[in-house]
Amino acid sequence: MTEPVQRPTAVDLPRLRHPDGTPVRALVVDDEPLLAQMVSMGLSMLGWQVRSAHDGDAAVAEARGFRPDVLVLDVMLPGGTGVELLERIRAFAPTVPALFLTAKDSAEDRITGLAAGGDDYVTKPFNMEELLLRLHRLVQRSGIAHPDAAELVVGDLVLNADTREVHRGGEEITLTATQFDLLRCLMENARRVLSKAQILEQVWGYDFGGQTNVVELYISYLRKKIDAGRSPMIHTVRGAGYVLKPAE
Repeated sequence: MTEPVQRPTAVDLPRLRHPDGTPVRALVVDDEPLLAQMVSMGLSMLGWQVRSAHDGDAAVAEARGFRPDVLVLDVMLPGGTGVELLERIRAFAPTVPALFLTAKDSAEDRITGLAAGGDDYVTKPFNMEELLLRLHRLVQRSGIAHPDAAELVVGDLVLNADTREVHRGGEEITLTATQFDLLRCLMENARRVLSKAQILEQVWGYDFGGQTNVVELYISYLRKKIDAGRSPMIHTVRGAGYVLKPAE
Protein backbone atom coordinates (compact mmCIF):
# COMPACT_ATOMS: atom_id res chain seq x y z
CA MET A 1 0.00 0.00 0.00
CA THR A 2 1.45 3.37 -0.98
CA GLU A 3 1.28 6.47 1.15
CA PRO A 4 -1.91 8.46 0.61
CA VAL A 5 -1.98 11.26 -1.96
CA GLN A 6 -3.40 14.62 -0.92
CA ARG A 7 -6.93 15.41 -2.06
CA PRO A 8 -6.70 17.12 -5.46
CA THR A 9 -7.15 20.86 -5.67
CA ALA A 10 -7.80 23.05 -8.68
CA VAL A 11 -4.63 23.70 -10.69
CA ASP A 12 -4.23 26.95 -12.62
CA LEU A 13 -3.64 25.46 -16.06
CA PRO A 14 -5.30 26.44 -19.35
CA ARG A 15 -7.92 23.92 -20.42
CA LEU A 16 -6.95 21.69 -23.30
CA ARG A 17 -9.34 20.74 -26.09
CA HIS A 18 -9.26 18.78 -29.30
CA PRO A 19 -9.64 20.82 -32.51
CA ASP A 20 -13.34 19.84 -32.59
CA GLY A 21 -13.85 21.26 -29.08
CA THR A 22 -14.14 17.95 -27.25
CA PRO A 23 -12.19 17.43 -24.00
CA VAL A 24 -9.07 15.36 -23.46
CA ARG A 25 -9.72 11.70 -22.53
CA ALA A 26 -7.53 9.99 -19.92
CA LEU A 27 -7.44 6.39 -18.69
CA VAL A 28 -6.07 5.87 -15.16
CA VAL A 29 -4.99 2.33 -14.27
CA ASP A 30 -4.01 1.48 -10.69
CA ASP A 31 -4.93 -1.44 -8.44
CA GLU A 32 -5.58 0.94 -5.53
CA PRO A 33 -9.13 2.26 -6.13
CA LEU A 34 -8.69 5.25 -3.81
CA LEU A 35 -5.54 6.41 -5.57
CA ALA A 36 -7.14 5.94 -9.01
CA GLN A 37 -10.15 7.93 -7.83
CA MET A 38 -8.02 10.79 -6.52
CA VAL A 39 -6.07 11.04 -9.79
CA SER A 40 -9.32 10.88 -11.76
CA MET A 41 -10.80 13.69 -9.66
CA GLY A 42 -7.75 15.85 -10.27
CA LEU A 43 -7.95 15.34 -14.03
CA SER A 44 -11.69 16.04 -14.00
CA MET A 45 -10.88 19.41 -12.45
CA LEU A 46 -8.87 20.17 -15.59
CA GLY A 47 -12.01 19.53 -17.64
CA TRP A 48 -10.84 16.12 -18.89
CA GLN A 49 -13.03 13.06 -19.37
CA VAL A 50 -11.60 10.26 -17.24
CA ARG A 51 -12.10 6.52 -16.94
CA SER A 52 -10.32 4.18 -14.55
CA ALA A 53 -9.49 0.48 -14.31
CA HIS A 54 -7.76 -1.64 -11.69
CA ASP A 55 -6.22 -4.48 -13.71
CA GLY A 56 -4.85 -5.11 -17.19
CA ASP A 57 -7.83 -6.87 -18.76
CA ALA A 58 -10.28 -4.21 -17.59
CA ALA A 59 -7.93 -1.49 -18.82
CA VAL A 60 -7.66 -3.00 -22.31
CA ALA A 61 -11.43 -3.30 -22.57
CA GLU A 62 -11.85 0.29 -21.39
CA ALA A 63 -9.20 1.58 -23.80
CA ARG A 64 -10.84 -0.11 -26.81
CA GLY A 65 -14.15 1.64 -26.23
CA PHE A 66 -13.00 4.92 -24.67
CA ARG A 67 -10.00 5.57 -26.93
CA PRO A 68 -8.01 7.62 -24.38
CA ASP A 69 -5.64 10.40 -25.43
CA VAL A 70 -3.26 9.62 -22.57
CA LEU A 71 -2.63 6.74 -20.15
CA VAL A 72 -1.67 6.86 -16.47
CA LEU A 73 -0.33 3.41 -15.60
CA ASP A 74 0.89 1.90 -12.37
CA VAL A 75 4.00 -0.18 -13.01
CA MET A 76 2.80 -3.03 -10.78
CA LEU A 77 -0.67 -4.42 -11.55
CA PRO A 78 -2.50 -7.67 -10.72
CA GLY A 79 -1.62 -10.36 -13.24
CA GLY A 80 0.99 -8.31 -15.08
CA THR A 81 2.85 -5.03 -15.28
CA GLY A 82 2.09 -1.57 -16.59
CA VAL A 83 4.77 -2.11 -19.24
CA GLU A 84 2.99 -5.21 -20.53
CA LEU A 85 -0.31 -3.36 -20.44
CA LEU A 86 1.13 -0.51 -22.49
CA GLU A 87 2.24 -3.01 -25.14
CA ARG A 88 -1.27 -4.50 -25.29
CA ILE A 89 -2.95 -1.12 -25.66
CA ARG A 90 -0.46 0.15 -28.21
CA ALA A 91 -1.24 -2.87 -30.37
CA PHE A 92 -4.46 -1.02 -31.35
CA ALA A 93 -3.56 2.56 -30.26
CA PRO A 94 0.11 2.83 -31.27
CA THR A 95 0.61 6.55 -30.61
CA VAL A 96 -1.13 6.99 -27.24
CA PRO A 97 1.27 8.63 -24.74
CA ALA A 98 1.72 7.09 -21.29
CA LEU A 99 2.90 8.24 -17.88
CA PHE A 100 4.01 5.55 -15.41
CA LEU A 101 3.48 5.66 -11.65
CA THR A 102 6.48 3.94 -10.04
CA ALA A 103 7.67 2.96 -6.58
CA LYS A 104 9.69 5.70 -4.89
CA ASP A 105 12.98 3.82 -4.79
CA SER A 106 12.67 1.71 -7.93
CA ALA A 107 15.06 3.13 -10.51
CA GLU A 108 14.75 -0.15 -12.42
CA ASP A 109 10.99 0.39 -12.83
CA ARG A 110 11.53 3.89 -14.18
CA ILE A 111 14.17 2.79 -16.66
CA THR A 112 12.11 -0.19 -17.79
CA GLY A 113 9.03 1.97 -18.28
CA LEU A 114 10.82 4.60 -20.33
CA ALA A 115 12.69 1.99 -22.36
CA ALA A 116 9.37 0.31 -23.18
CA GLY A 117 7.99 3.52 -24.66
CA GLY A 118 6.65 5.35 -21.64
CA ASP A 119 6.75 9.11 -22.10
CA ASP A 120 7.13 10.18 -18.47
CA TYR A 121 6.99 8.86 -14.90
CA VAL A 122 6.09 10.06 -11.42
CA THR A 123 7.21 8.32 -8.24
CA LYS A 124 4.86 7.35 -5.40
CA PRO A 125 3.93 9.03 -3.14
CA PHE A 126 3.54 11.98 -5.49
CA ASN A 127 2.40 15.57 -5.41
CA MET A 128 -0.95 15.83 -7.22
CA GLU A 129 -0.20 19.21 -8.77
CA GLU A 130 3.07 17.88 -10.20
CA LEU A 131 1.25 14.90 -11.71
CA LEU A 132 -1.41 17.10 -13.31
CA LEU A 133 1.21 19.48 -14.66
CA ARG A 134 3.23 16.63 -16.19
CA LEU A 135 0.14 15.13 -17.84
CA HIS A 136 -0.94 18.55 -19.12
CA ARG A 137 2.47 19.09 -20.71
CA LEU A 138 2.54 15.55 -22.08
CA VAL A 139 -0.76 16.04 -23.89
CA GLN A 140 0.34 19.42 -25.24
CA ARG A 141 3.65 18.01 -26.51
CA SER A 142 1.83 15.20 -28.27
CA GLY A 143 -0.22 17.70 -30.30
CA ILE A 144 -3.44 15.91 -29.34
CA ALA A 145 -5.05 19.01 -27.87
CA HIS A 146 -4.40 22.71 -27.47
CA PRO A 147 -5.28 25.39 -24.91
CA ASP A 148 -8.73 26.89 -25.11
CA ALA A 149 -9.12 30.30 -26.65
CA ALA A 150 -9.67 32.88 -23.92
CA GLU A 151 -12.88 34.05 -25.57
CA LEU A 152 -15.78 31.89 -26.67
CA VAL A 153 -18.41 33.36 -28.99
CA VAL A 154 -21.72 31.76 -29.96
CA GLY A 155 -24.13 34.11 -31.72
CA ASP A 156 -24.44 37.24 -29.55
CA LEU A 157 -23.21 35.38 -26.45
CA VAL A 158 -19.59 36.02 -25.43
CA LEU A 159 -17.67 34.32 -22.59
CA ASN A 160 -14.16 35.37 -21.57
CA ALA A 161 -12.35 32.57 -19.73
CA ASP A 162 -9.61 34.90 -18.42
CA THR A 163 -11.82 37.61 -16.93
CA ARG A 164 -14.76 35.22 -16.30
CA GLU A 165 -17.11 37.80 -17.80
CA VAL A 166 -20.18 36.94 -19.85
CA HIS A 167 -22.11 39.23 -22.19
CA ARG A 168 -25.13 38.68 -24.39
CA GLY A 169 -26.00 41.35 -26.92
CA GLY A 170 -23.50 43.60 -25.18
CA GLU A 171 -25.25 43.27 -21.80
CA GLU A 172 -23.19 41.85 -18.94
CA ILE A 173 -24.58 38.74 -17.24
CA THR A 174 -23.49 37.83 -13.70
CA LEU A 175 -23.05 34.12 -13.05
CA THR A 176 -21.98 32.04 -10.08
CA ALA A 177 -18.82 29.96 -10.46
CA THR A 178 -20.77 26.78 -11.23
CA GLN A 179 -23.13 28.54 -13.63
CA PHE A 180 -20.08 29.94 -15.45
CA ASP A 181 -18.50 26.49 -15.72
CA LEU A 182 -21.75 25.01 -17.04
CA LEU A 183 -22.12 27.76 -19.65
CA ARG A 184 -18.51 27.31 -20.68
CA CYS A 185 -19.10 23.58 -21.13
CA LEU A 186 -22.16 24.25 -23.32
CA MET A 187 -20.37 26.92 -25.39
CA GLU A 188 -17.29 24.76 -25.91
CA ASN A 189 -19.65 22.16 -27.35
CA ALA A 190 -21.92 24.59 -29.21
CA ARG A 191 -24.45 22.95 -31.58
CA ARG A 192 -23.56 19.58 -30.06
CA VAL A 193 -26.05 17.69 -27.88
CA LEU A 194 -24.60 16.78 -24.49
CA SER A 195 -26.23 14.19 -22.25
CA LYS A 196 -26.79 14.93 -18.57
CA ALA A 197 -24.08 12.39 -17.72
CA GLN A 198 -21.57 14.12 -20.03
CA ILE A 199 -22.34 17.51 -18.50
CA LEU A 200 -22.12 16.11 -14.98
CA GLU A 201 -18.71 14.59 -15.71
CA GLN A 202 -17.29 17.73 -17.36
CA VAL A 203 -18.62 20.31 -14.89
CA TRP A 204 -18.98 18.50 -11.55
CA GLY A 205 -16.62 15.56 -12.01
CA TYR A 206 -17.15 12.98 -9.26
CA ASP A 207 -18.62 15.29 -6.63
CA PHE A 208 -22.27 14.40 -7.17
CA GLY A 209 -22.02 10.66 -7.78
CA GLY A 210 -24.14 10.56 -10.92
CA GLN A 211 -27.03 12.66 -9.60
CA THR A 212 -28.11 14.14 -12.94
CA ASN A 213 -30.90 16.17 -11.32
CA VAL A 214 -28.25 18.75 -10.39
CA VAL A 215 -27.74 19.31 -14.14
CA GLU A 216 -31.46 20.02 -14.64
CA LEU A 217 -31.40 22.47 -11.73
CA TYR A 218 -28.42 24.44 -13.04
CA ILE A 219 -29.70 24.45 -16.62
CA SER A 220 -32.83 26.10 -15.20
CA TYR A 221 -30.71 28.70 -13.36
CA LEU A 222 -28.71 29.40 -16.51
CA ARG A 223 -31.76 29.78 -18.73
CA LYS A 224 -33.16 32.46 -16.41
CA LYS A 225 -29.99 34.51 -16.88
CA ILE A 226 -29.04 33.75 -20.50
CA ASP A 227 -32.40 33.34 -22.22
CA ALA A 228 -34.82 35.41 -20.10
CA GLY A 229 -36.55 37.97 -22.33
CA ARG A 230 -34.50 36.88 -25.34
CA SER A 231 -34.67 34.27 -28.08
CA PRO A 232 -33.57 31.02 -26.41
CA MET A 233 -30.10 29.59 -26.96
CA ILE A 234 -30.25 26.64 -24.52
CA HIS A 235 -32.48 23.86 -25.80
CA THR A 236 -33.63 20.53 -24.39
CA VAL A 237 -33.39 17.58 -26.76
CA ARG A 238 -35.90 15.11 -25.39
CA GLY A 239 -34.31 11.84 -24.34
CA ALA A 240 -30.83 13.04 -25.32
CA GLY A 241 -29.75 16.07 -23.29
CA TYR A 242 -29.09 19.75 -23.92
CA VAL A 243 -27.60 21.87 -26.68
CA LEU A 244 -26.59 25.53 -26.92
CA LYS A 245 -26.75 27.21 -30.32
CA PRO A 246 -27.20 30.72 -31.74
CA ALA A 247 -30.70 32.14 -31.39
CA GLU A 248 -32.82 31.92 -34.50
